[in-house]
Amino acid sequence: MASDYSEINSNVERWVQHALAEGWIEKEIAQDLLDQEKNSANDLFSSDSSRPLVVAFMGGTGVGKSSLLNKLAGQAIAKAGVERPTSREVTLFYHHSVSLHLLQEVFPIQQIKMAQHTEDANQHIIWIDMPDFDSTEQKNKDIVLQWLPFVDVLIYVVSPERYRDNKAWQLLLAEGASHAWVFAFNQWDRGEDAQYDDFKKQLAKAGFQNPLIFKTICTDQAEDEFLQLRNAIESIATEKTIKHLETRELQQRTNSIKYKLEDCLDTLGNADDFSIISKYQDVNWSQTQDILNQGFQWPIQQESKRYAKIKIGSKQDSISLWDGWAQSRFNDYLDALIVTIDQQGLPTLPIREKLTECRNNAKQIVHTQTELACRKALINPGNLLHRILLKTASICELILPLLAMGAVGFEVFQGYYDSAISNESFLGVNFAVHSGLLILISWLFPFFIRKKMQPSLEKAALKGLYDGLEEAMVILDMDVKQVITVFKEQHAEKTGELNQLIIACNNETEKVKVNETNSHLNRMLVN
Repeated sequence: MASDYSEINSNVERWVQHALAEGWIEKEIAQDLLDQEKNSANDLFSSDSSRPLVVAFMGGTGVGKSSLLNKLAGQAIAKAGVERPTSREVTLFYHHSVSLHLLQEVFPIQQIKMAQHTEDANQHIIWIDMPDFDSTEQKNKDIVLQWLPFVDVLIYVVSPERYRDNKAWQLLLAEGASHAWVFAFNQWDRGEDAQYDDFKKQLAKAGFQNPLIFKTICTDQAEDEFLQLRNAIESIATEKTIKHLETRELQQRTNSIKYKLEDCLDTLGNADDFSIISKYQDVNWSQTQDILNQGFQWPIQQESKRYAKIKIGSKQDSISLWDGWAQSRFNDYLDALIVTIDQQGLPTLPIREKLTECRNNAKQIVHTQTELACRKALINPGNLLHRILLKTASICELILPLLAMGAVGFEVFQGYYDSAISNESFLGVNFAVHSGLLILISWLFPFFIRKKMQPSLEKAALKGLYDGLEEAMVILDMDVKQVITVFKEQHAEKTGELNQLIIACNNETEKVKVNETNSHLNRMLVN
């Protein structure tokens, strides 16, 4: 299971790094997900042999942790008394056959006091005396927190005066489900049954049902339950129980990862919210487009007049419609969209970066589309029917005079032939005048019509600008919708990956179901 837990951790780290880089999660959430405990008691020993049970005395200042260890060892191996609050020393009491060569690799800096014994009955147990957790020395607290992942069983030591200490109690609440616990009510010669009952009620609130609590007195003459405490620890110092504790610890860590992933999933929002975003985008864009179209009325008219007066072949300035006012309106629309996304509980940074491209490209899109449409409109001004009529008038302007001249020529030839036969006079002045008028009118009429029907370049430019602006609005709308679509797809991808990680955690915790058969062990664990 350890390798599976390591794989889950690696997958979570990869997901977090990508999600953080892409803006899907905040740094605090990423740090919380990455802040997973990777160490365990196995790291203190070589993997090719069974290891002993690691048991640590923990508690506040002056409760007698070191005295309990000294009583266990039968000698003063741990500092006690007035030296204790400022001591950063960790004392290890272990059998001489136990190899701790990996200890310095795990803790290369800390000063650790080693004490060996030769009692074979305790060769499967390592006893550790921790610094005072509630000491004024912050370093003491750091050392305790550094050692906790390497401990299998915590002996929480209290005294009649210090059994309600808040600092150590907060650690108990935070670490309750992560370890096996035994409680030593030390200095019991000064204790009362009411204090014992009160302490038991506190443990019940923390989740401990029928916990193991031993009343101890660290004097040689006094009778206490220290021997029972020692026997309880020895009863679970078996390879099977240690394996169970390892498995349970990994299950707890896996559950911790799962809960954090579920909390992270909540911060990503719901996929159903995208329907609300799409509806809002349609309504808001329609309103923004109306405002922009109204604001473009005067600039378009001015641009159409300017563009219609430009002579062919002369230098032409680019059409400039998208000014600061238009950009501000478009920015307001995008900002309102981002606010709506944030209100739906979705991350805004990924889409904010993509919408930045829409902001920057808006001016170029409007200018390109309006100028292209304007040029096309000026190349072929007017509509299709208009252009057909103009073409017809141009043909008539050529054909009708030719027909008129042909008719006049025929009359001249006919008159000349008739005059030669009858010796009558040739064509007169009236014929010449009328023929000239006929030819002139046959040309002038289609010429007049063509001139009067010639489309206005200003109107053509105006129509082209409006068409280009309409096309630009469609492109801007499509760009924003495309960003939302990509954002939705990426959101589905990220939440899908996160759900897969949660499923992997669930599968991992379901793999191993261990039945605790040791009665002492059952009472040490928080259900």
